[in-house]
Amino acid sequence: MRDIVLDTETTGLSPANGDRVVEIGCVELVNFLPTGRTYQVYLDPEMPMPFEAEQIHGLSDDFLRGKPKFAEIADAFLDFIQDGQVVAHNAKFDVGFLNAELEKIGRPHLTSTIVDTVRLARKKYPGASVSLDALCRKFTIDTTARE
Repeated sequence: MRDIVLDTETTGLSPANGDRVVEIGCVELVNFLPTGRTYQVYLDPEMPMPFEAEQIHGLSDDFLRGKPKFAEIADAFLDFIQDGQVVAHNAKFDVGFLNAELEKIGRPHLTSTIVDTVRLARKKYPGASVSLDALCRKFTIDTTARE
């Protein structure tokens, strides 16, 4: 079984309001073990970075200037996730943004099977916090090296 663990960073919270993807990061797992294959790219959002978003992920206009646009990396990204099950924490957010980017360039939405770890955690631990930080504490995962 091939899983692609995926995360994005964006300029805001809503692609419907014009927010864009500024980073895509993926890790390939086969039979739940990392293979060493990864896909990571920073993107030029073609809009100014809002202060609030930069405070969350640290990606500035200066840093993103000159990075590729989504249209330039779409094929490589889709090739990487092809035939994999996409796993994301709050997948509705990440997949919603990626589908909006695909729409902008006239491409169809993602067709991968999507596993949302937020939904799984809410089902398993109703009423508990299911943020990544909370889940790391629950499972005693060391986050001291986390940036």
